[in-house]
Amino acid sequence: MPTTTSIVTPNHGASVPDAIAVSNEREDLASWQRRCGIKKEDQIRLVKVAHMRYQHPDLDQITVFLLDFGMEVAHKADDQVWFRGYGSDQYVYYARKGPKKFLGAAFQVESQQDLERAAQLPTAGDIQELKDAPGGGHMLTLTDPEDIPVNLIFGQTPAEPKSYPEKLTINYEVEKPRALKFQRFTTGPAAVHKLGHFGLCVQKFHEMVEFYTRNFNLAPSDFLYVDDQDDGEDNKKKKKNVALFAHIDRGEDLVDHHTFFISTNPTTHVHHCSFEVHDFDTQQLGHQWLAEQGYKSVWGVGRHILGSQIFDYWWDTTGNMIEHYADGDLVNENTPIGYGPAGNESLAVWGPEVPAWFLE
Repeated sequence: MPTTTSIVTPNHGASVPDAIAVSNEREDLASWQRRCGIKKEDQIRLVKVAHMRYQHPDLDQITVFLLDFGMEVAHKADDQVWFRGYGSDQYVYYARKGPKKFLGAAFQVESQQDLERAAQLPTAGDIQELKDAPGGGHMLTLTDPEDIPVNLIFGQTPAEPKSYPEKLTINYEVEKPRALKFQRFTTGPAAVHKLGHFGLCVQKFHEMVEFYTRNFNLAPSDFLYVDDQDDGEDNKKKKKNVALFAHIDRGEDLVDHHTFFISTNPTTHVHHCSFEVHDFDTQQLGHQWLAEQGYKSVWGVGRHILGSQIFDYWWDTTGNMIEHYADGDLVNENTPIGYGPAGNESLAVWGPEVPAWFLE
């Protein structure tokens, strides 16, 4: 308990430039790529992560959940459903009937040549035409070192975006532009804009980092490490990377802080997928809506440190973790790679206590 003479500093927030906000331990991205022998000209060029793919035993049940989560049905076929948001993606989530199974994420690539280059990788299947899927196109599926599917698509016709939510005018203590206007809201799901990222728990962490950053234009935004064994020099501990937050490297173009996340784990499985919503109020109302429908919250609402997103995580009706997020960071090739200690304290700046099993 502070004494009456203690000085307590109020909390403070700021939008800090990336080169300053990154942890004290940092590395230039181009230097890291040279050190790792990564040649951009040899990479399969990703544009964005387009949609998630899952298998569910009860399509009706997962459909009701995803509608409550904020998606819309884009198309139905025999034992398949495609779900969209309000952005330009034809769909952001694909569900197929069958025993619970993760079918991988789908990345849009730059060109047909990228699909053909991917077809030369050892685990690649054939390029398939997406005949039933909204927007058409072609897809190739390969597997990574832990046999997790990686789907690559090209040639899909973009969808016509739906109307975007209104940007709220916010009053501050001195600046008050919202004069004679009152904030009013309607309750309901938090409408999904797009797929933002997904995460994997893996056993072969270093092999997975090598596979994804060498074969594709996925680049580190942050590494998290633990202290490993003594290195014999003044009893100092070696630092062992155990988690990676990676973005799609589009040069100077701005992209989300991370599209892909992997973390060391005793078992290999998908951790979660995450979808962008409009703003904080939208997210809070969506969180309230899901709770009122009786769904089980995992963690949130809170704000992450790496990526800065406001988050809330849920269990879907099949037992997969799924997240809303808003207000995420943007990076490009000039943003330095950050290195920081792994642990619950690195996950959030505010929010409920992290569940003990969150990263299991």
